[in-house]
Amino acid sequence: MSIKADPEWWMNLFDELYLVTDARSVCDDTVTSREIDIILDTIPLSPDDEVLDLCGGHGRHSIELFSRGFRNLTVLDFSQYLIERGREEAGKQGMSITFIQGDARHTGLNPDRFDCILILGNSLGYLPSAKGDRKILSEALRLLKKGGYLLVDIANGEMIRERFKPLAWHEIGEDIVVCRQRELDGDSIHTREMVLSKKDGLIKDSCYSLWIYGPDTFSSLVSSLGFTDVRVISDFSPLMRKGDFGFMNARMVIIGRKP
Repeated sequence: MSIKADPEWWMNLFDELYLVTDARSVCDDTVTSREIDIILDTIPLSPDDEVLDLCGGHGRHSIELFSRGFRNLTVLDFSQYLIERGREEAGKQGMSITFIQGDARHTGLNPDRFDCILILGNSLGYLPSAKGDRKILSEALRLLKKGGYLLVDIANGEMIRERFKPLAWHEIGEDIVVCRQRELDGDSIHTREMVLSKKDGLIKDSCYSLWIYGPDTFSSLVSSLGFTDVRVISDFSPLMRKGDFGFMNARMVIIGRKP
C-alpha cells in the first residue's frame, strides 16, 4: 500500500475545511432531513426521550430533531471545532442543545441515562483497529437505559467493495477541487485527499483510513457486546443526487436494544 495514514488522523481532520470538502453530505439540510425521516420511521422515538448524538459532529441531526419538537438532546464529538460550530449554530436558532467535546470511548457521562443513542453519518471505523469501535459501542451500552435503542448509520463494506473506485474528484463552487485516491487493503480503505484552489494551488494534502464492515459482521459485533433485537437495514441511501460521495454513497443502519 502506498497510502499511509497517521493512526490519529481523526483527531485533526474534522475542521473548517472538512465542512467544505464534505458539504454535499454534511451541510445539506435536505439530506439531514431525509436521514431523520428514515430514523424516525425505524425506531419509536418520543419528543420527551433523552437522546445522545454520539460522534455527532456539528450537531446537524440534533438541530433537525430539535426543530421537530425533541428537547432532551446531547451532542458529543471529539472535534472542538465542530462542537463549537454546532453550539454557535444552535444558539443562533434559539435551540437548547447540550454540546460536549469528548472521546466517545470514555464519555464520562452517567450510566443508564439515555433512551436512545444515535451514531450517524458514518462515524465509526476511524480508530486504528476494530477494538476502538468495540469500546465506543460498549460505552453506548453503558449509557443507555434498559430497553433503550442504539441506532448506527455507517458505510456498508460489502457495497463499497462492489462499487470501489480508486480515483474520484469533485468541484465545490468555482474555485475548490477535491481529489481522492483510494486503496483497498483487507477490511480497510486508505485514502489520500488533496484539496486544491484553482486560484491559489494546494490547500491541504492528507491521508486517512477507515475500517469497513459488512452487515453480518457489524450486527455480530453489536450482538456480541450484549445488545438484543439486533436488525440491519442494508441499503440506506438518503442522498438524492448522483456522484461519488465517498463512503456516504453506500450505507447501512443497525439497530439494537439494551436488555
